Amino acid sequence: MRILYLEDEPVLGRIVKESLESRDCSVDWFTSESSGAAALQAANDYHIAVLDVQLPGRSGLAIGKELRAKWPRLPILYLTARIQAKDAVAGFEAGGNDYIRKPFSMEELLIRMRNLVNMRSGESALPAPRRPENEQWALGDLQFDYLEMTLTGPDTSVSLSHREAQLLRYLLLHRHKPQIERRDILLALWGDDGFFHSRNLDVYIRKLRTYLQVEDDLRIITLRGVGYRLILPGDATDT
Repeated sequence: MRILYLEDEPVLGRIVKESLESRDCSVDWFTSESSGAAALQAANDYHIAVLDVQLPGRSGLAIGKELRAKWPRLPILYLTARIQAKDAVAGFEAGGNDYIRKPFSMEELLIRMRNLVNMRSGESALPAPRRPENEQWALGDLQFDYLEMTLTGPDTSVSLSHREAQLLRYLLLHRHKPQIERRDILLALWGDDGFFHSRNLDVYIRKLRTYLQVEDDLRIITLRGVGYRLILPGDATDT
């Protein structure tokens, strides 16, 4: 799926782009009004446009209207933090086919995009996403299966919650970084880095530590004031 993505918030934009690309999507991420103009010129090359509503300069709704006028069959999905019914109506009047309220999950975003693309092109126009090869990990003697949401070993078997599985997967995908920032995790999993979700993150980190403590040298290190680092058996660390 080729996606035109318009988002001015740099951290969220990068996280959404990377997350979708890890799910076999091709994403061209545009920011600012000038890049928005470039996006308008290239819109015919995409399966769908995903536009943030609140942008500096022209709003996402204004850009959506231009896209709709120029490319009548291009599906448009709006992202908005607004929750009133009149805001949803404004999105549809601006040529939108659907909208998602922030914060949103990547799973919901992907499903909504695929539905819009398939409705435009015919049922099953896009193949179902393949199972990524890296959705199963060996953590010493433990085995983590993200799609099954299980953590199993010789003497343990844990059924993870959806959020626990998401968090462990995120830590694994970014384990080669010297630090994984809390804000990046919060925006990737919750779409928001507010106090409530930050406290939730603390709870899930504690739960994962409990599950992982059965394996020697497997741990989540807290980097005070920054975030975390996942240490796997065999990793070299000075911490």
